[in-house]
Amino acid sequence: MTKKKLRSQDWYGRTGKDGFIYRSWMKNQGLPHHLFEGEKPVIGICNTWSELTPCNAHFKELAESLKKGIWEAGGFPLEFPVMSLGECSIKPTAMLFRNLMSMDVEESIRGNPLDGVVLMCGCDKTTPSLVMGAASVDIPSIVLSGGPMLVGRFKGKKIGTSDIWRFAEDFKMGRLSQEEFIEAEAAMSRSVGHCAPMGTASTMAAMVESLGLSLPDNATIPAADSRRKVLAHMTGIRIVEMVKEDIKMSSILTRKAFENSIMVNAAVGGSTNFILHLTAIAKRIGVELDLTDFDYFSSKIPLIANVQPSGEHWVEDLFYAGGLPAVMREIEKHLHRDALTVNGKTIGENISNAECWDRNLIGTLENPIKPDSGIAVLKGNLCPNGAVLKPSAATPELLTHTGRAVVFENIDEYKAMVDDPDLDIDETCIMVMKNVGPKGYPGMPEVGNMGLPKKVLEKGFKDMIRISDGRMSGTGFGTVVLHVSPESAIGGPLAFVQNGDMIALDVPNRSLNLLISEEEFANRRKDFIPTKLPYERGYVNLFLDKVNQAHEGVDFDFLQGSSGSEVKRDSH
Repeated sequence: MTKKKLRSQDWYGRTGKDGFIYRSWMKNQGLPHHLFEGEKPVIGICNTWSELTPCNAHFKELAESLKKGIWEAGGFPLEFPVMSLGECSIKPTAMLFRNLMSMDVEESIRGNPLDGVVLMCGCDKTTPSLVMGAASVDIPSIVLSGGPMLVGRFKGKKIGTSDIWRFAEDFKMGRLSQEEFIEAEAAMSRSVGHCAPMGTASTMAAMVESLGLSLPDNATIPAADSRRKVLAHMTGIRIVEMVKEDIKMSSILTRKAFENSIMVNAAVGGSTNFILHLTAIAKRIGVELDLTDFDYFSSKIPLIANVQPSGEHWVEDLFYAGGLPAVMREIEKHLHRDALTVNGKTIGENISNAECWDRNLIGTLENPIKPDSGIAVLKGNLCPNGAVLKPSAATPELLTHTGRAVVFENIDEYKAMVDDPDLDIDETCIMVMKNVGPKGYPGMPEVGNMGLPKKVLEKGFKDMIRISDGRMSGTGFGTVVLHVSPESAIGGPLAFVQNGDMIALDVPNRSLNLLISEEEFANRRKDFIPTKLPYERGYVNLFLDKVNQAHEGVDFDFLQGSSGSEVKRDSH
């Protein structure tokens, strides 16, 4: 049997001047010649370490564990940086730059002498960016997540990112001082890692594990736990084996894998951002996936993991209870057990021996944590291309409701008006925010879970229906309708909502409608003036020109479909 030539040998295996140039400068790092002779697969470590991305700030150390595994398995590790997106710092929103980061990843992999790659990701957008970019190149790839931070402690209670929204309400109502707020900051973020609840970061880690792109337990081992380093070591070993076995991303990312991931997301009560990212990944690899799939496959699965914001506990606790394999085993009769994963085994084989150690953390199909989970996809005259809501994080009594619209034309108007005593609003109203979609903001920020007006909080109410074309943090909760498509900035129906209009939300029947006549709709559409967007240069201009709408994954149209690993190189 003829041994397959390594991709890296198109660089390092050359003779004459070209080979000299490709190898010589690499040798200034003290690398001996035998590393370039084609026996050792070159493994790229795509590292999103950055001090501006605190969720990923421990990745230098984690990469060292990876390298040990790669060396042990006979590989040749080469670490390289790519753009990193820190959710808590970057303006105007990390989502604006997800596609840019994915382009960085794609071209960094394609343009360099790599036989396989380990994708090191943690903070929300780093995971989909790396997977999207790598999927577009399609060489052997495996994901290593950074892990959740340890649960915080404040005033004798466990706290995590979901508590920010509760603290904000207490601060607004005078129940929490600024000094206590500052104390809670340090108490919450007490270790390395990403957010402690099932926010978008942990949802993305669960996504890659359920897709089969990582080793088992990748989703839940805490960042500070030494077992995360062991996982990194084993991931390093496995990527070398994957290169030898020629297991590419296209072998893993099948239609069955995407269906599995949707069902697992429902079981853990994952972030609504999951929809945008999984859709974008599917379109990169060439798998058909649309909003109806999220509703259909979610509808079979109740909430199994009792983790915030849909449940009560934390991802750290979920790991101790059995982790994602134990959750997946509870729903295995619905899963495609024959889906291949990066360790060469099927999903069914990976979860066959998984056990639950705490039924307070992991429910069953017969006795779930909550009956409703997953993603509800709404259609109607207000969202002809769809909108989404997470039932497990909503107030059941509000899932069927008709109310009067209180409209905010943009985020600045909301901030200026929401606590105005003269604002005509009560708990029965429906808050509507426009111009926070992919183009309107731009970048589709996480502002959909608008804080409630002070006058409503003073009456003791904790939730109202909120509707926008924006997103919500995976750590957020409430009866929040998101991703209304098409967005208001380009003339979607949301743009025509006016104060006083009646809106009907009917989640059981998956509908969202503005209760005005077709004639009135037509009149308002005729008077619509598109939002003027003051961006005329650089990446943002490209984003506005090429970005798709929410129901298509907010990706660039020219990036859809894998283009393969080869690139034409001029000789030196």
